[in-house]
Amino acid sequence: MAEDVSWRNVDLNLLVSFSYLYRYRSVSIAADKAFVSQSAMSHSLARLRLLLDDALFERKGHRMEPTEHAHHIAPTVHSLLDSIATNLLTKSVFEPSKYTGVCRIGLTDYAEFIFAPMLYDEIRQRAPDAQISFINVNRSNYIAVTEQEKLDVLIGSMPVLDDNFDSQFLYTEKHVCLCDRSWVTEEYTPLSLAQFADIEQALVSPDGSLMTQVDKKLAEHGLKRKVTVASRNFLTVRNLLKSRRLIAIVPEKMALAEGFDDQLIAIQPPVIVPDFDIAMLWHTSRSNEDKNIWLREVVEQVINSTPD
Repeated sequence: MAEDVSWRNVDLNLLVSFSYLYRYRSVSIAADKAFVSQSAMSHSLARLRLLLDDALFERKGHRMEPTEHAHHIAPTVHSLLDSIATNLLTKSVFEPSKYTGVCRIGLTDYAEFIFAPMLYDEIRQRAPDAQISFINVNRSNYIAVTEQEKLDVLIGSMPVLDDNFDSQFLYTEKHVCLCDRSWVTEEYTPLSLAQFADIEQALVSPDGSLMTQVDKKLAEHGLKRKVTVASRNFLTVRNLLKSRRLIAIVPEKMALAEGFDDQLIAIQPPVIVPDFDIAMLWHTSRSNEDKNIWLREVVEQVINSTPD
């Protein structure tokens, strides 16, 4: 059986020698074309005869004529060499317009909400036969999810970067207060610290926590806010803000996202809320892949074209 052959003892160069001998029917000419000595080609023929248990080429006059077995295996040998040259040694060029695979993109909740539709449109425009899989990640699981889901790239805020990942800075995100415009009168613009602390608060909380750094900032001024609701989902918080005297600190791009007619407005927070960086990440093993390079370019262009 084929699997019983000890392939470690087979020198694939012998197949090349066979190909030259079969083509030129001469040890000396085959050696010359293969850029080896005549003795080296003769040695290869001896090894081939031993390996394949057949004379393979027999001298008839000035020519080395193939045996019946040599004629039988020649198509297989040539097919193997062509396959190695085409599929193994020649790197295929990635063509988006012909790509029929899947682009696997890891996104935090924030990044998926803002960028998924635009990424979908742009990828499909450039690679119309591609499929796109958006997969939720966060800063605590992105390493494991990348391995499990074979992610191409990730987008989000990952303050601590694993050694096996490369990253590219995309932009810095700011925060705003979001609330229903129905109760925001002139006295709330600008919003004071005391007014802010007096309004019931909603949080977009990835980990379910009801406290953030904002509470510590308020405490420095002797103030305490009343957080009455938290959700991991921004859309839930946005729906809660409608027609209620609630306020939430959210990333600016979330607040200003298009497609809503909920009459919410964004105002400047009266307390300093640290900005955060959004980056694109990918596993270092994919750094030089043509598809990955193309996809990173698409992501960068899409995000750079997003209005501030």
